[in-house]
Amino acid sequence: MAFYNLEKRKKADGTLRYRCVVGIKEKGAYTHRESKTFSRESIAKAWGARRVLELEAGIANPAPSKPVKKTIASLISDYLENPTVNVSRPKGATLRMIARTDLGGCDVLKVTPRDFIDFGRSLTQRGCVGSTVSVYIACLISVFNNADTLFGIKANLAAIREARAYMNRAGIAGPSAKRTRRPTSEEVSLLFDELKRREPKAVSGIPLSDIFMFSILSCMRVGEICRLKWEDVDYRSKSVVVRDRKDPRKKIGNHMIVPLLGRAWDILEAQKKTNEYIFPYRSTNVSFVFGMAKKALGIKDLHYHDLRREGASRLFEMGFSVEEVAQVTGHKNLQTLWTVYREIYPQTLHDRFAELAARKS
Repeated sequence: MAFYNLEKRKKADGTLRYRCVVGIKEKGAYTHRESKTFSRESIAKAWGARRVLELEAGIANPAPSKPVKKTIASLISDYLENPTVNVSRPKGATLRMIARTDLGGCDVLKVTPRDFIDFGRSLTQRGCVGSTVSVYIACLISVFNNADTLFGIKANLAAIREARAYMNRAGIAGPSAKRTRRPTSEEVSLLFDELKRREPKAVSGIPLSDIFMFSILSCMRVGEICRLKWEDVDYRSKSVVVRDRKDPRKKIGNHMIVPLLGRAWDILEAQKKTNEYIFPYRSTNVSFVFGMAKKALGIKDLHYHDLRREGASRLFEMGFSVEEVAQVTGHKNLQTLWTVYREIYPQTLHDRFAELAARKS
């Protein structure tokens, strides 16, 4: 039986377009599929209804013996363009890259575990680590998971899951290695001074040194910092709402009230209220200049995200509990927080032991 679906899409200039997809299915596979885009919803519906009648009457009805091939690349394109799907910029870039590979040309119904495994191996040959391969596969699984609901396509989800299990066993894919890198006190001082020196020439007058210290003291990601709004600041409790905070299960709508302790609050109050955002700058620009400063100073193997770890470590060293630190970092899994950070301050425990021993003597 023929049917049609209507998809509303918004163009870059804000105008709406209506894409009508007409199809015929047999045993879960398309035997015919066509689409046309219109500027008005009523016209799109009228065309869809007319084509359904024509197809069911046998007018211009193609031979149903050969199912229409749906490639992974075209499924990714439909997924990214669907108005009901909210895709982050990194995930979108990852999916577009996958669409350009040999895997993108595979049929979503006939793709095999070997196709995914070959794709994973090609990534490792290009220098990708196991955690990166896992991210690529996870992005693909999200597309395959939604193929039936969004487009009525029974994508071969079993194949990608089987391939992922094998790649995890074979070491092609896997979790990322735990980082324990913290900037030393000297590195923090050097970076602060270098960023301060670069501020007069910074794009949009970015207060680089303030954002650098705020990143450490607030334990926030730079993307979260650049999304903070003045309307979300609570002056009584010295806190701010961090909107859409990263979470493996729920990012959109995951708002959290975060206390700004000590100097973090002072830095926020010192910002000029010239915009609805407290730090109205591109996070990519902040990260880029940080990388330049780090390179100029000859500091090796230090990522911007390590500043968040440094902030959490400082709180642990001050005596805050895991539960208290989680209120600042936003970790919902306390075991994850403890596992990640417990290995990075053993020297502090020695110093604490020496301090207590000195008090008793």
